[in-house]
Amino acid sequence: MSVASGRGQRKPMPTSADRWLSVAAMRPRPRAQRKCATLASMKTATIPSVRVEPELRAEVESLLSEGETVSEFVEASVRATVLRRRNQAEFIARGLHALEDARRTGDYADADVVVNDLQRKLDVARARRRATRR
Repeated sequence: MSVASGRGQRKPMPTSADRWLSVAAMRPRPRAQRKCATLASMKTATIPSVRVEPELRAEVESLLSEGETVSEFVEASVRATVLRRRNQAEFIARGLHALEDARRTGDYADADVVVNDLQRKLDVARARRRATRR
């Protein structure tokens, strides 16, 4: 079946699957679950299924957002863990680089000086906060 468009051309009538996909695409999704546009054209891979206790499965299901599936929850969790571990590895690499630079240059910060400076900043911030509450 076809539908007439503006200039006498006919385009195919959307199927129920097309309508479902367009409605699903418009549904707002949590930020962690949004997929990039190129993902649709890429082949996907699977992550092995995980056996868990029934209690854990029930807890996961109780925490799902409206319309969210367990698979989407697991995918979001895996993505969050990958990001956290990547950030952690980068943090450690920066720290090791800074340590190497400090050893090379001999430019160290005395811990007592740093802690005292941070305490002074904290005291100032607390005093400012107390003053604005009055």
